[in-house]
Amino acid sequence: MKSIKKYILSLGVVAAAMSLGSCTGDLDLQPIDPSTVNSSQFADDPEGYMNRVLAEIYQSFVTFGPNGDSQIKAADGGMTTFQRAIFNLEEIPTDEASWFSSSDAGLFTLQYGNISSDNDMILATYSRLLVNIALCNSFIQAHNNGDFHLTGDLVAKGEDAVRQCKILRSACYFYLIDLFGNVPYADETVAIGTNAPQLSRAEIFNLVTKTLEDVIAEYGSANKAAAYGYIGKDVAQGVLVKYYLNAEVFTGTPRWNDCLRVANDLISAHKGTGFRNSGLAENWFDIVSAKNKDFAIGGSNPCSEILWILPADADHIESYSGAALLMLAGIKTDEEKARIGVGNGWGCFKGRPQLVNRFQWNEPTQATSPDKRVAFWSTSKDGYTNEMKNMTLSGWTESGYTQTKLINRYLNADGTVNMNDDGLAPASGDGRVTTACPMLRLSEIYLSAAEAILHGAGAKADALEYVNLIRERAGVRAWQANELTLETLQDERCRELYQENCRRTDLIRYGKWTSGYNWAWKGNAANGTDFPAYYNLYPIPAQIVSMSTYKQNPGY
Repeated sequence: MKSIKKYILSLGVVAAAMSLGSCTGDLDLQPIDPSTVNSSQFADDPEGYMNRVLAEIYQSFVTFGPNGDSQIKAADGGMTTFQRAIFNLEEIPTDEASWFSSSDAGLFTLQYGNISSDNDMILATYSRLLVNIALCNSFIQAHNNGDFHLTGDLVAKGEDAVRQCKILRSACYFYLIDLFGNVPYADETVAIGTNAPQLSRAEIFNLVTKTLEDVIAEYGSANKAAAYGYIGKDVAQGVLVKYYLNAEVFTGTPRWNDCLRVANDLISAHKGTGFRNSGLAENWFDIVSAKNKDFAIGGSNPCSEILWILPADADHIESYSGAALLMLAGIKTDEEKARIGVGNGWGCFKGRPQLVNRFQWNEPTQATSPDKRVAFWSTSKDGYTNEMKNMTLSGWTESGYTQTKLINRYLNADGTVNMNDDGLAPASGDGRVTTACPMLRLSEIYLSAAEAILHGAGAKADALEYVNLIRERAGVRAWQANELTLETLQDERCRELYQENCRRTDLIRYGKWTSGYNWAWKGNAANGTDFPAYYNLYPIPAQIVSMSTYKQNPGY
């Protein structure tokens, strides 16, 4: 299948194949822009139309809607984009992020951890995930009904597209049950227009993990890489690792052995390239700068650490999500814009002091660090303070470091970031950058495997090897065996994966989300305070409950 870049830019959803139903009937949706074609014309160009419909599904994971018109009107369109919708609920209320703009009322209250069932950001995330699930199901149904008229070699391509949709759907369900618990479940067997049943978290976990195991088995021992921007076996395995890592939270029963089994299969498939033949990119900067697409599945480099990438194209793809969000939201000054390689800075997003304090610093003022993972931050050397006196725009400079992780610049021949004019990557407007956004990386799989091992699934020596690959690639020293514990591993996972949409999930798994650990302004207290225990789940949006038979989560 051709690279997604050819198709993702301008195609309208084919109405007959993409009609929303089942689990999205009660959502606040913007009708999808209809195409000038319908399913009766698919036979004229089976492969072309199948690719067009599939590309529209991928577009719903990268931008906020066809032709720049959001499918969801629950909140600002840019905020309803897949990665950003998850980021808002996974990162903003934690020690890794905050949102200073009070004009974004729902998000501004979430940064304190204040949760209500009528919060528009919660509705937006719930809606985005269910819309994308419905799109995946509609494609599978269209394929299974023979709507694409595939024959010959196209049959196998259609079957592969179905597998991709099942993987994407499974990823959406991971975030749905993680954030909301018991949610509507619909697969391709649920007819369009019928109400999907609200199943328990454990029931959905069992259904989806079986789907992923089946998909992986269908791929077999061959590990043919997907085209750039698409997903395949690697993402199926990576998402399955995320399910098994959190199995005890989701079902009450740990699955550490399964987590390690799948993680090791994925790691083994990537060994032989990159940093010490680990499959990790040789240089940390490879995966966070403008050439990071080369180090993704389907990219030009044989090392493909980025298993799932959300493409960016400054000429064509506008998205106030992904890399654009992570660059623009966290900077403000002209110096920062020049350093990052963009023309604008929103000045509304920062990390919190607890994240800063996890890193190694060269001086007590926490100005510079040997850790490459903070290379693009603005710190005390730039006039900022590692305190969070308040979380309002008027206190921006004195409240925390800017913690930029991605940069819109190219690399020098030695792997360092090119800070000269010829190192600038194209950027156009607020929502257009060249650097793509990693959604799932091999380094997360290494750290998940190490966690499973420390819970008894394998040999600690392997866990130490896995973690030290991460540390040494980042420019910090390797640990001795006695330094690796579950507690120190948790901190290393935070350092490596900050802003990558897993922090709240991790804190819940560690038993540190509602109580046992506080951070600045948690619970709207300067030094932090405990959340109620029922905050382990977000509420089902009030609008959904009022228009359906779905039960609300306890406490809301």
